[in-house]
Amino acid sequence: MQWILGIALAAAVFVILKQWGALSAEKKKAATWKSVLVVGAALLVFMVLTGRIHVLTAAVAALLPLLRKLPALLKFAPAIKQMIGEEQGRPDQEQASRESDRGNGPDGQMSEREACDILGVKTGCSEEEIVMAHRRLMQKLHPDRGGNDYLAAKLNEAKSVLLSAHKA
Repeated sequence: MQWILGIALAAAVFVILKQWGALSAEKKKAATWKSVLVVGAALLVFMVLTGRIHVLTAAVAALLPLLRKLPALLKFAPAIKQMIGEEQGRPDQEQASRESDRGNGPDGQMSEREACDILGVKTGCSEEEIVMAHRRLMQKLHPDRGGNDYLAAKLNEAKSVLLSAHKA
């Protein structure tokens, strides 16, 4: 019986290592974190089943990685509340006026004021200031450095809006 388990474990390790070699650097990082979480969860389940840890202690330990994301999620609470509360029963004209108040045009394009706010530059700044502000923020918020695609897209859009307005 032990030989069968050993062979199955060796085969599983072989398949995992083969798939690991085909991953890109970004996917390897994500796979590493997933592996750590899966192994930790399996260890918790094993300890609960063998009676070494109480179920509630295991539940608290399982929630600890989620607590790290809590502050980031809480900053979106007012926006979510506003979207849920104000979207019900609003006519289209009022919604369009709210979008223009936020800086978006009727076609959903980013306004110059919003682009300046995103890049942290003043209205009427030079092209060099726009490019430098974009580069500085992109170094912090690029998806390859821990940022996300949405923020990088907003930075790129803000840069293109300001540069096109500067050339016009």
